Amino acid sequence: MATFDMTPQAAPVRKQRSRARLAWTAFTAILGRDIWVTWREFIPFLLQVLIQPLFFLFIFGKVIPNLNTGSGTATTGGFGPLFAVSLLPGIVGLTAFTAALQGVTLPLVLDLGFAREIDDRLQAPLPISLVAVEKVLFAAMRGIIGGAVIFPLGWWILGSSYHVRTDLIPQMIGMLILVALAGATVGLTIGTLVKPEQIGLMFSLILTPLLFTGCTYFYWSGLSSIKWFQIVTLFNPLTYGSEGLRATIMPPITTTFVANGQVFTRTVTIPTMEPQWILLGLGVTIVVFFFLGVRTFRSRVVS
Repeated sequence: MATFDMTPQAAPVRKQRSRARLAWTAFTAILGRDIWVTWREFIPFLLQVLIQPLFFLFIFGKVIPNLNTGSGTATTGGFGPLFAVSLLPGIVGLTAFTAALQGVTLPLVLDLGFAREIDDRLQAPLPISLVAVEKVLFAAMRGIIGGAVIFPLGWWILGSSYHVRTDLIPQMIGMLILVALAGATVGLTIGTLVKPEQIGLMFSLILTPLLFTGCTYFYWSGLSSIKWFQIVTLFNPLTYGSEGLRATIMPPITTTFVANGQVFTRTVTIPTMEPQWILLGLGVTIVVFFFLGVRTFRSRVVS
């Protein structure tokens, strides 16, 4: 009866598994280190991430809609009654996106600078691409935390204008993760292309247009009267994140108005972008910028 010795064939399999286990151990160790460092500096991290959204919520969501005209009555200052309701999802998306973007861009620019601090991580027993993947995942975690903290802040600042639907929580969490991943992958690409001496230029030429064309302070369908600007916003991945979060956070709102001396109520639902276009925009952003970022990362670190 013939017998077969599987030992020679099994050896390469065991060797491959041991390498994969070693790479996974190194990957989790690097990720754990980054999480531990952030945890030790959690308060500075929150201040860095939340100070701008906090003021946006307060000024645009609380102050301007309640401006006093001098006659003892409040005015919306040109902002509709649903502005604060529409603003909150935009601020959540803005915070998640920019926190993830900055969480990978700024450290990566410094790591790839003259000091080459990235070399310490490259000596770990794992593929170079996984070093970039770790940075994306860690930055996305920062974005998710930053976006989640906006909810209690919004409740505290907006008061009666705070409206969040609770029937789409799983979809909202999924959308928040996608927005954070989009910001992290864009940050990976920017961080590998920008040099340390160009950081100031990056904020002026990249972040500023990103903030004001991402449908953060206005909803996309409301731009139909400014068609050219509506088209411009489609090239900003933050637009899809803001619209996706509006679709999962913003409930129908009942408003009151006076006509012919009578008080009427009506339920208003602000239209958002179609879900398939939101998912397509975020999906294309994540895939394209991830592969582009990994490619440019490899080209920067491999000499």
